[in-house]
Amino acid sequence: MKLTEKQSSQASERKKEFTTVSGKNVRALYRPEDLQGFEYREKLADPGHFPFTRGIYPTMYRGRLWTMRQFSGFGTPEETNKRFKFLLSQGQTGLSVAFDLPTLMGLDSSDPLSEGEVGKCGVAVDTVEDMQILFDGIDLGEVSTSMTINAPAAVLLAMYVVVAERQGVPSVQLRGTLQNDILKEYIAQKEWIYPPEPSMRLVIDTIQYCAEQLPQFNSISISGYHIREAGSTALQELAFTLRDGIEYVEWCRERGMAVDAFAPRLSFFFNCHNDFLEEVAKFRAARRLWAHTMRDRFSASDPKSLMCRFHTQTAGCSLTAQQPFNNVIRTTIQALAAVMGGTNSLHTNSLDEALALPTEQAAQIALRTQQIIAHESGVTNSVDPLAGSYLVEAFTDEMEAGARRYFSEIDAMGGMISAIQRGFPQKEIQESAYRFQKAVEARDQVVVGVNQSVAEDEEPIHILKIGPEAEQAQRERLRQTLSRRNRDAVSQSLAALRKAAATDQNLMPFLLSAVREYATLGELCSSLREVFGSYQEPEF
Repeated sequence: MKLTEKQSSQASERKKEFTTVSGKNVRALYRPEDLQGFEYREKLADPGHFPFTRGIYPTMYRGRLWTMRQFSGFGTPEETNKRFKFLLSQGQTGLSVAFDLPTLMGLDSSDPLSEGEVGKCGVAVDTVEDMQILFDGIDLGEVSTSMTINAPAAVLLAMYVVVAERQGVPSVQLRGTLQNDILKEYIAQKEWIYPPEPSMRLVIDTIQYCAEQLPQFNSISISGYHIREAGSTALQELAFTLRDGIEYVEWCRERGMAVDAFAPRLSFFFNCHNDFLEEVAKFRAARRLWAHTMRDRFSASDPKSLMCRFHTQTAGCSLTAQQPFNNVIRTTIQALAAVMGGTNSLHTNSLDEALALPTEQAAQIALRTQQIIAHESGVTNSVDPLAGSYLVEAFTDEMEAGARRYFSEIDAMGGMISAIQRGFPQKEIQESAYRFQKAVEARDQVVVGVNQSVAEDEEPIHILKIGPEAEQAQRERLRQTLSRRNRDAVSQSLAALRKAAATDQNLMPFLLSAVREYATLGELCSSLREVFGSYQEPEF
């Protein structure tokens, strides 16, 4: 689309027409001149073709719907196994495991630091026996499984592989995703164990192992979700997530891995908020930016290496404890934006997200939200139906340009780890979160039911409560497991792990050996901590 000199002049004049809406500069009306120099072949091309702005597959949802993957996990492995089977019976097409806080931090349920937290925000997993119960009656050769675990990700992957072995499922058949994104922990979620460098070593070990042994498994899900939940803007979520991705690619190449040997199995995980068109533009910009980055920065040649494949979860932090049924509407808007933006997989949050873990009914409504969008809305009939919108294309261009500016800043600092050590992304997110909260308090940002249309007397809703019996049951099973195992074999496997950790060997084979002997999550993580040390965030 070429503009005349007169149109270019008009576009320049119209730069003054921006107004601030929810902290963003937005025009009242978008016209062709807002797409100065826009070329279809360069910016868009057809779906399934570089730079994949319009989707990574030619037919997208006309050929196959996104994976409906509801995040679930609470209490004991038995309780979560029941919820998994319920969701699968209701039409869910993939599993997604939420682990409790002790598991996320690499602690056993019997650890004093775990007291009061076992099974509360996810399922407790201490040994491979727990993992076996978690997937009892579920064929790992038939279902794809996402595991939201980061610092101890390599350990949980080893447990999953061993359970598959015991089911008789070859590793080449396993499909799923390991979150395994330690950089976003230092940036936003703060669930780390080791310092950045040895943590990155573990991540690269898993990427290398999966590339060689689990060819259908996504060894990492580079996550912007938690960056956004911590208070970032949509642009910051996009920029920091993709720059984390660049960091992982660089470390893999330093390991000696060919980019096209591992890049096709890299995946991403984004948040989706209420600003419908901004979110659609973010997803489209992510695909285009990643495609150019992989081709131009890393000389990737396999088309699959250029594809930004991503899971989306609707925004937990946007949901409110006040008037919780309003959250169904918020989630629907967010899920629709994710679908219109071309997500490959989707989780929809439950209406009780701000209060507790979801009840079975709330989880069912969340799943039905996806199914109604898929089968009743008609938005799946065409690929990238918003393409060509002056506003959407302008927003997509602005997202890409803004992310590139952040890339340049972080590159100048020496990369993402250096930027994290300086506190750069952390401070950017903190400032954005502060601005948003001030806007809510000043009522410049409306949150229905919180600072507008407030209900004086609200009926409480039924919520899921995890009692102390889950912790008692988990500790008792761990005690029994420890009493039955071969202590000498466990000691030898842990010693071998510590010895290997002091070298540059890939640690996955050693973790697998220890897991088969029923070494606990806490024992494995403590053994590595003896070699790697612990991380304490510096003051910025």
